[in-house]
Amino acid sequence: GRGERPHGEREGPREPRRGRHRDPDGPPLYAALDLGTNNCRLLVAEPWHQSFRVVDAFSRIVRLGEGLSRSGRLSEAAQDRAIDALRVCRAKLESRGIVRSRLVATEACRSAENGPAFLDRVREEAGLSLEILTRETEARLAVAGCANLIDWTADGVLLFDIGGGSSELVWLEFGAGRRHGGDPTRHIRSWTSLPVGVVTLSERHGGVAVGESVFEDMVADVAALIDEHADWRELDERLMPERYHMLGTSGTVTTLAGVHLGLTRYDRRRVDGTWLGDDDVARMIGQLLAMDFADRVANPCIGGDRADLVLAGCAILEAIRRRWRCDRLRVADRGLREGMLTELMIDDGVWRRGNRWPRRG
Repeated sequence: GRGERPHGEREGPREPRRGRHRDPDGPPLYAALDLGTNNCRLLVAEPWHQSFRVVDAFSRIVRLGEGLSRSGRLSEAAQDRAIDALRVCRAKLESRGIVRSRLVATEACRSAENGPAFLDRVREEAGLSLEILTRETEARLAVAGCANLIDWTADGVLLFDIGGGSSELVWLEFGAGRRHGGDPTRHIRSWTSLPVGVVTLSERHGGVAVGESVFEDMVADVAALIDEHADWRELDERLMPERYHMLGTSGTVTTLAGVHLGLTRYDRRRVDGTWLGDDDVARMIGQLLAMDFADRVANPCIGGDRADLVLAGCAILEAIRRRWRCDRLRVADRGLREGMLTELMIDDGVWRRGNRWPRRG
């Protein structure tokens, strides 16, 4: 259930690789595909040092969950859009010679009455078999994908992933005397999945004309869900704003970072890893709330595809901020797909010392 991200319809390779087909003597290629409530995304990567290098990527807004909160079903038009995007992904997978892949669907397919039937259509018409992730696995993979952005000198981290149909919250606790670094999932103290995302919230309240009262209604809806699903009283007692930090992986926070940096076009390299102070976040939310719909469409870090969703994302973030205040928020333009690639490569042991693949670049 990843939410909107300020990329264009297609996301090009971050580290282009020469040649279309895999070098049989080069590193193996891995792929991770995430079909969410709003987006269809694919990453293809090769092992590189103790990480990986992206060699191809694709992203398209398909709005698979459009109307789902009202009907309980995936519409035919939404299914068609998703299948068109998945056909592109299949062509990329076949042309690249992938060694291993993980292809997943999230909240829209989890919650839709006709989710299983849609995945049958995907197998028949796009030639891909997708697994439906559990909410717990989705939360864990988001943590794994963001490991490099954790400040291990903090006492803990509150990670959130604001999706299209759900939002995951993960509390990581390091504490004094614990060994920092390594696998961040070892430090998960608690997690929850809120049954709300940017698509569902904007459909409930409207996403075009969003004034202060509508925004506050959105925040109140999410706050009630946090109270119901994340009764983390221990965190309430332990959290010192200066000793914890937030880590946000979603289009909402990457949009805020892009606006904060004044980017004339979205640049992942500048956004991923950016730190925002709590005052910066408040100011950026206020700035977006002051824009009318046309202004949001015209902003290069929002655009027409996300103009009706971004304030719903801001409302989810605002509800989290009001419940747990942290001085710093780190922005991640990474998450679920990166987590899947990391786990696949760890399972295969491709980062072992002495592997035979040359470093590229």
